Amino acid sequence: MTLDEAIARSPMRAFHWVTLAICMLVLVADGIDLQLLGLVAPLIIAEWGVDRGSFGWAMSAALVGMAVGAWAGGYLGDRLGRRNALAGAALLFGLATIAASQTNTITTMTVLRMLGGLGFGAAFPNSLALASEWLPERWRAYAITTLSVGTPAGGSVAAALAPDLLDAHGWRGTFIVFGLATLLLVPLILALLRDSPTFLAARGETERADRFARKVLGTRVEAVPSQQESREAHRAVSVGVFDAGNRRLNWGVGIGFAASTLVAYAIISWGTTFLTSAGLTLDQALAASFLVGITSIAGAIGAGFLVGRFGSKLVMLSVSIGVFALVFALGVLLENFPAPASVPLRLSVQIIVSLVSGVVSVGIATIYVMMTLGYPQGCRSAGIGFGMLVGRVGAIFASFIGGYLLDLGAGSLVPFFAVLLCGAALIASTAFIVDRHVSPALSVR
Repeated sequence: MTLDEAIARSPMRAFHWVTLAICMLVLVADGIDLQLLGLVAPLIIAEWGVDRGSFGWAMSAALVGMAVGAWAGGYLGDRLGRRNALAGAALLFGLATIAASQTNTITTMTVLRMLGGLGFGAAFPNSLALASEWLPERWRAYAITTLSVGTPAGGSVAAALAPDLLDAHGWRGTFIVFGLATLLLVPLILALLRDSPTFLAARGETERADRFARKVLGTRVEAVPSQQESREAHRAVSVGVFDAGNRRLNWGVGIGFAASTLVAYAIISWGTTFLTSAGLTLDQALAASFLVGITSIAGAIGAGFLVGRFGSKLVMLSVSIGVFALVFALGVLLENFPAPASVPLRLSVQIIVSLVSGVVSVGIATIYVMMTLGYPQGCRSAGIGFGMLVGRVGAIFASFIGGYLLDLGAGSLVPFFAVLLCGAALIASTAFIVDRHVSPALSVR
């Protein structure tokens, strides 16, 4: 029995659960630090006396860094090890968040958020690759979709804790608290996580692979990858992510990811701003942000079941239709929002905002499954990182241009929501471009 066969057939053990839990904690911290600026943006804009369009530079900076970090961090994870790359990512974005608390200008905040973004981006592909390579085969798709809720869960945690932290410490103290919490994860990563035996064997580190396999699996196995994994590793070294065989996967997940994150980050980055502009209070807008995190978690977890039941192609097509309908309804409702609004009307807005994010989260989680199961192991972190890099174009665009679109409307939200509708329609392209969809049986065609 080879390593990949032994891991695929093994039962879930304590080490597997610990690995999954630590990867999840890193991604929750990633989501907290990433989304924190969007939650407190109205306070900083008022304190600094800047316009929303100019502040878009700071809002989008983390996503620019995240795009680069996903690609570079994935590349480093394939070469230096997933564990080391993950620890470095957490260290970087924790320190950057603390440093951002001391800034007083858009320029400095932009630079620090971009540096933090490098860590945000590097954490995700290495977490997904590390966990999926250790887990038994029947758990992998569900683990990937569960891990993908880390970022929205972090946003929900930040939204839940932000009001009390802001009252007690202001926005600067809130940044410090969350940054320090992230740094506590670094020693846990180094002490408890290990690169998978299949990853080590593919790199020729057979002694370490055999030692880790015997310790975790409780049995001795042949410390070599299977023939299929050997072929994949060789192909990754020679041509890697840009192999002609990956072309449609690269294009499909890139376009779909960009369209999905455009919608998601328009809500995350500018949700409190456009909701308060429409007439909601800051506390009511933060409550909507909390619901966004909850529905995003539910959507990502539900994606594992939906892909297993219906396959990734049908799921992505359904997500596109659902997001389009919900965004259209939200835009119409806010464009005609009365002041003051009745409680039922306000609750309707909060619910629709959360549903948009929940359905988009289904699509994003499905794309993560497609990337993790679609790319060969030898270039898996880099493949996921590349998909995230291209996909983050939508997030960067939404975060940067959102303020200008809101200002362009001069009180109207039509330009803002028109762009979101275009993004919703483009999500459907993934269903037709990708040639490695996950079948209802959770196997890659």
